Amino acid sequence: MAGQFEIFTDAESNVRFRLLGADGTVLAVSKAFEDKRAAADGIMAVRECAGTGLIRETHSTPWGGTTWTKGSQSARPHTRQRRHFPAV
Repeated sequence: MAGQFEIFTDAESNVRFRLLGADGTVLAVSKAFEDKRAAADGIMAVRECAGTGLIRETHSTPWGGTTWTKGSQSARPHTRQRRHFPAV
C-alpha cells in the first residue's frame, strides 16, 4: 500500500494535512490552512513538486538561529555553499 494524505482539524481549529507512510507513520505535517479546499490545494502542490524536488542540506545552530561570521562588523549570516542533490 502506498502512503496517503490525511486532512484533519488541529487543536486550534486549523485545517491541516499530514502525509502518512505505508505503515501509518507520520512523515510530514502541513502548515495551517483556512479551509479544506485550501488544504487540498496544498496537497496537490506537494504531489506536483515532490517527485522533482531537490534535496538541500542546510546548517543551523542548535537553538535554530543563524550561524554568524566571527568578528563581522555587520551582523551578516555566515554563508556556505549549499549542495543540491538530485531527487531519487
